[in-house]
Amino acid sequence: MGGLGCTRDNLSCRLFGVLVVLAAVSPETTQAQSRSRPSQTPAASTACRFETATEGTVSTVVDGRSFMLTDGREIRLAGIEIPPLRPGPVSSPPDAGHAAKAKLESILAGATVVLSRGRPAGDRYGRTIAYADVIVDGSQRAVAAAMVSSGYARVGAQVESMACAVELLSQERAARTSKLGLWADPYYVVFEAGNGAALLGHQGQFAIVEGKVASVRTSGGIIYINFGRKWSEALTVTIQKRHERIFLSSGVAPGMLENRRVRVRGWIDERGGPRIEATRPEQIEIAELM
Repeated sequence: MGGLGCTRDNLSCRLFGVLVVLAAVSPETTQAQSRSRPSQTPAASTACRFETATEGTVSTVVDGRSFMLTDGREIRLAGIEIPPLRPGPVSSPPDAGHAAKAKLESILAGATVVLSRGRPAGDRYGRTIAYADVIVDGSQRAVAAAMVSSGYARVGAQVESMACAVELLSQERAARTSKLGLWADPYYVVFEAGNGAALLGHQGQFAIVEGKVASVRTSGGIIYINFGRKWSEALTVTIQKRHERIFLSSGVAPGMLENRRVRVRGWIDERGGPRIEATRPEQIEIAELM
Protein backbone atom coordinates (compact mmCIF):
# COMPACT_ATOMS: atom_id res chain seq x y z
CA MET A 1 0.00 0.00 0.00
CA GLY A 2 1.03 3.57 -0.51
CA GLY A 3 1.14 6.33 2.10
CA LEU A 4 -1.91 7.01 4.25
CA GLY A 5 -2.40 10.48 2.78
CA CYS A 6 -3.27 11.94 6.20
CA THR A 7 -5.30 15.11 6.58
CA ARG A 8 -6.86 16.55 9.73
CA ASP A 9 -10.27 14.93 9.33
CA ASN A 10 -10.00 12.03 6.94
CA LEU A 11 -10.39 8.34 7.80
CA SER A 12 -6.75 7.52 7.09
CA CYS A 13 -5.71 9.88 9.85
CA ARG A 14 -8.24 8.46 12.26
CA LEU A 15 -7.18 4.87 11.55
CA PHE A 16 -3.53 5.79 11.96
CA GLY A 17 -4.37 7.44 15.29
CA VAL A 18 -6.03 4.24 16.53
CA LEU A 19 -2.98 2.20 15.51
CA VAL A 20 -0.63 4.54 17.34
CA VAL A 21 -2.71 4.27 20.53
CA LEU A 22 -2.73 0.48 20.28
CA ALA A 23 1.05 0.41 19.90
CA ALA A 24 1.94 3.18 22.33
CA VAL A 25 2.13 1.27 25.60
CA SER A 26 5.67 0.06 26.25
CA PRO A 27 6.28 -3.62 27.13
CA GLU A 28 7.92 -2.56 30.40
CA THR A 29 4.87 -0.56 31.45
CA THR A 30 2.26 -3.14 30.47
CA GLN A 31 4.18 -6.05 31.94
CA ALA A 32 4.56 -4.19 35.22
CA GLN A 33 0.80 -3.52 35.26
CA SER A 34 -0.01 -7.15 34.50
CA ARG A 35 2.04 -8.31 37.47
CA SER A 36 0.15 -6.04 39.87
CA ARG A 37 -2.45 -7.59 42.12
CA PRO A 38 -6.06 -6.89 41.08
CA SER A 39 -6.56 -4.80 44.23
CA GLN A 40 -3.83 -2.50 42.92
CA THR A 41 -5.50 -1.75 39.58
CA PRO A 42 -5.06 2.01 39.10
CA ALA A 43 -8.20 3.94 40.03
CA ALA A 44 -7.46 6.27 37.08
CA SER A 45 -8.21 3.40 34.64
CA THR A 46 -11.64 4.68 33.57
CA ALA A 47 -11.88 3.88 29.85
CA CYS A 48 -14.33 1.05 30.59
CA ARG A 49 -16.38 3.06 33.08
CA PHE A 50 -19.67 4.39 31.76
CA GLU A 51 -22.85 5.88 33.15
CA THR A 52 -23.34 4.38 36.61
CA ALA A 53 -26.35 2.11 36.72
CA THR A 54 -26.38 0.74 40.24
CA GLU A 55 -24.39 -0.63 43.17
CA GLY A 56 -24.64 -3.98 44.90
CA THR A 57 -22.91 -6.42 47.22
CA VAL A 58 -21.54 -9.69 45.82
CA SER A 59 -22.92 -12.84 47.42
CA THR A 60 -21.67 -15.64 45.13
CA VAL A 61 -19.33 -15.99 42.16
CA VAL A 62 -20.83 -18.28 39.50
CA ASP A 63 -17.90 -18.55 37.08
CA GLY A 64 -15.01 -16.45 35.80
CA ARG A 65 -17.25 -13.61 34.62
CA SER A 66 -20.61 -14.03 36.39
CA PHE A 67 -21.68 -13.37 39.96
CA MET A 68 -24.78 -12.98 42.11
CA LEU A 69 -25.66 -9.93 44.18
CA THR A 70 -27.34 -10.12 47.56
CA ASP A 71 -30.54 -8.70 46.01
CA GLY A 72 -30.80 -11.74 43.70
CA ARG A 73 -29.53 -10.18 40.47
CA GLU A 74 -27.02 -12.10 38.38
CA ILE A 75 -24.35 -10.00 36.66
CA ARG A 76 -22.22 -11.01 33.69
CA LEU A 77 -19.07 -8.97 33.16
CA ALA A 78 -19.05 -7.24 29.78
CA GLY A 79 -16.08 -7.14 27.43
CA ILE A 80 -14.34 -10.40 28.35
CA GLU A 81 -14.37 -14.13 27.54
CA ILE A 82 -13.39 -16.83 30.00
CA PRO A 83 -12.98 -20.62 29.72
CA PRO A 84 -16.10 -22.65 30.58
CA LEU A 85 -16.37 -24.60 33.81
CA ARG A 86 -17.38 -27.59 31.71
CA PRO A 87 -15.26 -27.87 28.55
CA GLY A 88 -17.21 -28.34 25.31
CA PRO A 89 -16.53 -30.61 22.31
CA VAL A 90 -13.12 -28.99 21.85
CA SER A 91 -11.71 -29.54 25.29
CA SER A 92 -9.99 -26.65 26.97
CA PRO A 93 -7.65 -27.41 29.88
CA PRO A 94 -9.93 -29.03 32.50
CA ASP A 95 -8.97 -26.69 35.34
CA ALA A 96 -8.95 -23.43 33.34
CA GLY A 97 -12.58 -22.51 34.02
CA HIS A 98 -12.18 -23.20 37.74
CA ALA A 99 -8.96 -21.16 37.86
CA ALA A 100 -10.76 -18.18 36.30
CA LYS A 101 -13.60 -18.55 38.79
CA ALA A 102 -11.15 -18.68 41.70
CA LYS A 103 -9.48 -15.51 40.42
CA LEU A 104 -12.78 -13.65 40.26
CA GLU A 105 -13.66 -14.90 43.74
CA SER A 106 -10.41 -13.47 45.08
CA ILE A 107 -11.37 -10.07 43.62
CA LEU A 108 -15.06 -9.97 44.51
CA ALA A 109 -15.64 -12.04 47.66
CA GLY A 110 -18.12 -10.03 49.73
CA ALA A 111 -17.24 -6.82 47.88
CA THR A 112 -19.38 -3.85 46.96
CA VAL A 113 -19.44 -3.25 43.21
CA VAL A 114 -20.45 -0.33 41.02
CA LEU A 115 -22.06 -1.44 37.76
CA SER A 116 -22.03 0.64 34.58
CA ARG A 117 -22.99 0.29 30.96
CA GLY A 118 -23.26 2.73 28.08
CA ARG A 119 -26.33 0.91 26.75
CA PRO A 120 -28.81 -1.27 28.71
CA ALA A 121 -28.08 -4.93 28.02
CA GLY A 122 -29.05 -8.38 29.20
CA ASP A 123 -28.68 -11.92 27.89
CA ARG A 124 -31.09 -14.77 27.25
CA TYR A 125 -30.42 -16.17 30.71
CA GLY A 126 -31.71 -13.05 32.41
CA ARG A 127 -28.29 -11.82 33.49
CA THR A 128 -27.44 -8.13 33.46
CA ILE A 129 -24.41 -7.48 31.26
CA ALA A 130 -22.32 -4.69 32.75
CA TYR A 131 -18.85 -3.45 33.56
CA ALA A 132 -18.07 -3.62 37.25
CA ASP A 133 -15.74 -1.70 39.51
CA VAL A 134 -14.95 -3.12 42.93
CA ILE A 135 -14.70 -0.60 45.75
CA VAL A 136 -11.45 -1.06 47.68
CA ASP A 137 -10.45 1.42 50.40
CA GLY A 138 -12.93 3.90 48.97
CA SER A 139 -11.58 3.69 45.40
CA GLN A 140 -13.10 2.02 42.35
CA ARG A 141 -11.02 -0.54 40.46
CA ALA A 142 -12.09 -2.19 37.21
CA VAL A 143 -12.86 -5.90 37.56
CA ALA A 144 -12.62 -6.81 33.85
CA ALA A 145 -9.22 -5.11 33.66
CA ALA A 146 -8.04 -7.09 36.68
CA MET A 147 -9.13 -10.37 35.09
CA VAL A 148 -7.50 -9.54 31.74
CA SER A 149 -4.25 -8.14 33.14
CA SER A 150 -3.77 -11.20 35.36
CA GLY A 151 -4.28 -13.50 32.36
CA TYR A 152 -7.50 -15.18 33.50
CA ALA A 153 -9.73 -13.66 30.81
CA ARG A 154 -9.40 -12.63 27.19
CA VAL A 155 -10.84 -9.48 25.66
CA GLY A 156 -14.20 -10.36 24.12
CA ALA A 157 -15.65 -9.69 20.68
CA GLN A 158 -17.89 -6.86 21.90
CA VAL A 159 -16.48 -4.03 23.98
CA GLU A 160 -18.43 -0.88 24.75
CA SER A 161 -16.09 1.61 23.07
CA MET A 162 -12.82 1.79 21.17
CA ALA A 163 -11.14 3.51 24.14
CA CYS A 164 -12.19 0.66 26.42
CA ALA A 165 -10.98 -1.88 23.84
CA VAL A 166 -7.58 -0.17 23.53
CA GLU A 167 -7.11 -0.29 27.30
CA LEU A 168 -8.12 -3.94 27.65
CA LEU A 169 -6.15 -5.06 24.59
CA SER A 170 -2.94 -3.50 25.92
CA GLN A 171 -3.44 -5.36 29.20
CA GLU A 172 -4.14 -8.61 27.36
CA ARG A 173 -0.96 -8.27 25.27
CA ALA A 174 1.13 -7.75 28.40
CA ALA A 175 -0.40 -10.81 30.09
CA ARG A 176 0.10 -12.91 26.96
CA THR A 177 3.73 -11.81 26.59
CA SER A 178 4.41 -12.65 30.25
CA LYS A 179 2.45 -15.94 29.98
CA LEU A 180 0.30 -15.08 32.97
CA GLY A 181 -2.72 -17.13 33.99
CA LEU A 182 -4.34 -18.92 31.05
CA TRP A 183 -1.58 -17.81 28.70
CA ALA A 184 0.84 -20.25 30.37
CA ASP A 185 -1.12 -23.10 28.71
CA PRO A 186 -0.40 -23.85 25.02
CA TYR A 187 -4.16 -24.20 24.43
CA TYR A 188 -4.50 -20.42 24.60
CA VAL A 189 -2.42 -19.55 21.57
CA VAL A 190 -2.99 -16.87 18.97
CA PHE A 191 -3.83 -18.98 15.93
CA GLU A 192 -2.16 -18.41 12.59
CA ALA A 193 -4.78 -17.27 10.06
CA GLY A 194 -3.31 -19.47 7.34
CA ASN A 195 -3.73 -22.68 9.36
CA GLY A 196 -7.25 -23.59 8.29
CA ALA A 197 -7.11 -27.11 9.73
CA ALA A 198 -6.26 -25.87 13.23
CA LEU A 199 -8.97 -23.22 13.06
CA LEU A 200 -11.64 -25.70 11.97
CA GLY A 201 -10.55 -27.91 14.87
CA HIS A 202 -11.81 -25.11 17.13
CA GLN A 203 -15.10 -24.57 15.34
CA GLY A 204 -17.67 -23.06 17.66
CA GLN A 205 -14.99 -21.76 20.00
CA PHE A 206 -13.86 -18.23 20.80
CA ALA A 207 -10.40 -17.65 19.36
CA ILE A 208 -7.81 -14.99 18.58
CA VAL A 209 -6.34 -15.30 15.09
CA GLU A 210 -3.52 -13.36 13.47
CA GLY A 211 -2.22 -13.08 9.93
CA LYS A 212 -1.58 -10.85 6.93
CA VAL A 213 -4.67 -9.82 4.98
CA ALA A 214 -4.36 -11.00 1.38
CA SER A 215 -7.39 -9.18 -0.02
CA VAL A 216 -10.58 -7.33 0.86
CA ARG A 217 -13.57 -7.85 -1.43
CA THR A 218 -17.27 -7.00 -1.36
CA SER A 219 -19.91 -9.31 -2.81
CA GLY A 220 -23.63 -9.64 -2.24
CA GLY A 221 -23.79 -7.20 0.66
CA ILE A 222 -20.88 -8.81 2.52
CA ILE A 223 -17.31 -7.57 2.91
CA TYR A 224 -14.81 -10.45 2.83
CA ILE A 225 -11.43 -9.99 4.50
CA ASN A 226 -9.36 -12.89 3.15
CA PHE A 227 -6.19 -14.14 4.80
CA GLY A 228 -5.29 -16.54 2.00
CA ARG A 229 -5.81 -17.16 -1.71
CA LYS A 230 -7.99 -20.20 -0.99
CA TRP A 231 -10.83 -19.43 1.39
CA SER A 232 -11.07 -23.12 2.27
CA GLU A 233 -7.52 -23.15 3.70
CA ALA A 234 -7.28 -19.84 5.57
CA LEU A 235 -9.42 -17.58 7.71
CA THR A 236 -12.02 -15.31 6.17
CA VAL A 237 -13.51 -12.49 8.24
CA THR A 238 -16.92 -11.28 7.11
CA ILE A 239 -18.56 -7.93 7.76
CA GLN A 240 -22.12 -7.21 6.70
CA LYS A 241 -22.08 -4.21 4.36
CA ARG A 242 -24.80 -2.59 6.46
CA HIS A 243 -22.42 -2.66 9.46
CA GLU A 244 -19.57 -0.97 7.61
CA ARG A 245 -20.54 2.48 8.92
CA ILE A 246 -19.88 1.26 12.49
CA PHE A 247 -16.32 0.36 11.53
CA LEU A 248 -15.81 3.60 9.61
CA SER A 249 -17.04 5.71 12.50
CA SER A 250 -14.42 4.07 14.74
CA GLY A 251 -11.63 4.63 12.21
CA VAL A 252 -11.40 0.99 11.12
CA ALA A 253 -11.89 1.06 7.35
CA PRO A 254 -12.05 -2.57 6.06
CA GLY A 255 -10.49 -1.68 2.71
CA MET A 256 -7.39 -0.29 4.42
CA LEU A 257 -6.62 -3.62 6.08
CA GLU A 258 -5.31 -5.19 2.87
CA ASN A 259 -1.62 -6.17 3.15
CA ARG A 260 -1.59 -5.42 6.88
CA ARG A 261 -0.97 -7.91 9.65
CA VAL A 262 -4.19 -8.08 11.64
CA ARG A 263 -5.34 -9.79 14.82
CA VAL A 264 -9.02 -10.81 14.91
CA ARG A 265 -11.10 -12.22 17.75
CA GLY A 266 -14.45 -13.94 17.61
CA TRP A 267 -16.25 -17.26 17.25
CA ILE A 268 -14.97 -19.65 14.59
CA ASP A 269 -17.60 -20.87 12.14
CA GLU A 270 -17.31 -23.16 9.12
CA ARG A 271 -18.60 -21.98 5.74
CA GLY A 272 -16.53 -24.06 3.36
CA GLY A 273 -13.55 -22.83 5.36
CA PRO A 274 -12.93 -21.14 8.71
CA ARG A 275 -14.76 -17.85 9.24
CA ILE A 276 -15.25 -15.23 11.91
CA GLU A 277 -18.05 -12.71 11.58
CA ALA A 278 -17.06 -9.25 12.76
CA THR A 279 -19.88 -7.03 13.95
CA ARG A 280 -17.82 -4.60 16.04
CA PRO A 281 -14.60 -2.73 15.15
CA GLU A 282 -12.93 -3.76 18.42
CA GLN A 283 -12.75 -7.32 17.05
CA ILE A 284 -10.03 -6.19 14.65
CA GLU A 285 -6.64 -5.14 16.00
CA ILE A 286 -3.69 -4.07 13.88
CA ALA A 287 -0.86 -6.39 14.90
CA GLU A 288 1.85 -4.14 13.47
CA LEU A 289 2.24 -0.82 11.70
CA MET A 290 3.22 -1.20 8.04
